[in-house]
Formats: sequence, structure tokens, C-alpha cells
Amino acid sequence: MIRKFLIGAAVFASLTHIASAQTKLATGIWRGVLKTATGNEIPFNFEVSGSGKQEIAVINSTEHLKVPGVTGSGDSVFIRMPLFDSEFRLKQTGQTLQGHYIKHLGVRDVAQEFTATANTTYRFFKDAEKPKHNVSGRWSAVFGKEVADKDTTVGEFKQTGAKVTGTFLTTTGDYRFLEGTVSGDQLYLSCFDGGHAFLFTAKIADDNTLSEGKFSSGLTGKDIWTAVRDENAKLPDAYSLAALKPGYKKRAFNFKDLNGNPVSLEDERFKNKVVIIQIMGSWCPNCMDETAYMVNYYKKYHNKGVEVIGLAYERTTDFAKSQKTVAQVKDRFNIPYPLLITGYTSNKDETAKSLPMLTKVVGFPTTIIIDKSGDVRKIHTGFSGPGTGHYYTEFISEFEKLTDDLLAEKAL
Repeated sequence: MIRKFLIGAAVFASLTHIASAQTKLATGIWRGVLKTATGNEIPFNFEVSGSGKQEIAVINSTEHLKVPGVTGSGDSVFIRMPLFDSEFRLKQTGQTLQGHYIKHLGVRDVAQEFTATANTTYRFFKDAEKPKHNVSGRWSAVFGKEVADKDTTVGEFKQTGAKVTGTFLTTTGDYRFLEGTVSGDQLYLSCFDGGHAFLFTAKIADDNTLSEGKFSSGLTGKDIWTAVRDENAKLPDAYSLAALKPGYKKRAFNFKDLNGNPVSLEDERFKNKVVIIQIMGSWCPNCMDETAYMVNYYKKYHNKGVEVIGLAYERTTDFAKSQKTVAQVKDRFNIPYPLLITGYTSNKDETAKSLPMLTKVVGFPTTIIIDKSGDVRKIHTGFSGPGTGHYYTEFISEFEKLTDDLLAEKAL
């Protein structure tokens, strides 16, 4: 998953219902703010609509993420997020909400202060300064101050007036749909996807340089970054970051599905098939983007001889807890292929123990492509989701071309 602070986007579910007649939220655009441990504010907008059965949608650029599981009683509002095992516990006073956003991390909970104000359409500033620069284009960015810890990424931004949208791409995924503004010579970007909250700020030193960059993630995550404009910036080949160890050609496992039944690559349903293995987790936003794509991919290719298996690495080794969170993912995306509980955690060292034939597990998701003979042909690290624009469409084209080529081969 991107950076060590990101434990892991994701797509949200359908309608929101305010259960109690006593609890009504003002319709229109709200401004929500999550506060970090150092006092930084991570803002985002959401929209409330409907007079009877109300709906809420979190807004990040062009994506509107609809959230189910909102209930209320008296002045209390409880919002249960459909993914990432998180929730809001809030008190409503007039046109404001105040309380906490709580992430359940398997063995502990993390609470973050949250406030929201109705009828507030701006994200960062009500009266921003006129932009001095335009950051549209591609940037080569470096996160981290220690040489061994540096992580090169590619920023893609589009600026219209003061409004900026875009994302950062890394070797293990992207930061999904970022939205923000340029005020004077300062850049501000944020995102909240129900499980992860990001804030990026930087000084626009000139048309080609972003300096003094700061990154906040969730309650305590933080880093520094810089960037230079580079229209030729690109990441390493995603198929080059992980491989099988010398002497290995095949991938083997035996894990339990959501019903507790063992599943192995030796099972009859996988023989003479092209098999796609997702190394994923219910906590991982890029994994959710990949899953949304993979469901449609499966529908397109299953009858042609393709099988897909999801290997879930959760925050806990407890089967029942993992079963619950992975089942939510299955229900949310209506996943038709098997999801298996590995019993190993999302710690990459733990993940590697379950996959001893791999040189390493760089991040989540990782996708293993197996041919009809059962041989591993390629391993793809990360996933560039719909927030990355043409990177996403290019991946789909390349991945499906590879699938067509493998289907055309004869099993040995």
C-alpha cells in the first residue's frame, strides 16, 4: 500500500437513511473537517439530499461516494461506513455536527476529532487569494527526508481557476481522487474515502517547483515532500517489482473461504484455466478500486476460461473478525469469485511468510497472473485506479491484452 502511513479506497455503497424522525440533517453541501494530532485540518465536502429518506454522498473531485448505515436518535447521529471498518459518532447542534471519526484496527481503535457545518460549499477557504501559478500537468515528486526512505511518485494535476484536482501515483497504487485549491502561492489538496484521510500542502516556488511540502494522513501520519515539473516523469514497470524466487515456476496455497471451506489451486475448477490471484485486504483503498474492476473483468472473461481468487490479509489473524470485514467487501461489490481468509496479517513481513515463493511483497494490492499450465507468468504490484485517468485505462487495455494472449495458448 502507498507509504507506511497508509495501511491501504475505495468505492462506497448506495443510499443513506436517517432512521429517527428526530434526527434530520440540512440538505445541501456540508464541509467536514478531521483534525490530526498536530492540529492540522483535513477538510472534505459531502452532500445531504432528500426530505424523507435522506442520502449522503462524500465528494472528492468527480467521485461522489454514497454511504449507507446512518442512524440517529435525538441529537445523536451515527454513521457506519460500509468499508474499512470505521464510523462517525456525532452530536447535532443546529447546523453543525461534532464528535469523532473512529477507525477499528482489529486490536485497537483510533478516534479522530470531527466537525461539520451545513450550507458550506468551499473546501479549504471561503475567500482564497488569486492563484499566482497554475500547477496543471505532470510532476516528479519525492516523499521522505532520509535517502533510504525516499519514495518517488508522479503527480498529475489539473487546475481550473483556483480549483485543483488530480492524484499522486506510486509504485504500489495511487492516492485516489484529490481535490483542493491554489491560494496565492500555496497548494492545498485533500481526500477522505471513508477509511483514509489525506492532506497535502506545498509552496509553489515557481511554475516548475513545489517546495516545503507537507503530507498528513489520518490522526498521526506525516511526511515531507517536494516536486518538480516533469512531463516525462514515470514510475518503474509495475511488473518488475516482485518475482518468483529462482527454482520456482508455480504458486501454491491452501486457505479457507468465507464459509470455512479449504480452497487450493489444485482444485478442479482451476485446472487448465488462466487464474488471477489478488493479494488484497478490506482495509486497502487501492484494493477496493481493483476489486471494482475485477468484478467486471470476471464477468467478461469467466466463460472464456478465467478464474479469479482473492487472498485477504486483514488487520488480525482472528478468522471470525476477518470473515466479517471481508464479507462486507463481498456484499458491497457483489463479488462472484472466492475470497479466502489467509490467517496472516497485512504486515508485509507476515504476508511474505505465507508466500515463500515470492522474492518479496512490495505492497497491496499485488496481482499474480497464472497461465493454463499453472505457471506464474507475471506479477503486477499496485493498482492505478479511476482517479488516475489515462493510467487506469492503459492498465485495463494492457491487462486484458495479456489475458487474451494467455487464453489463446494451449495448456502443457
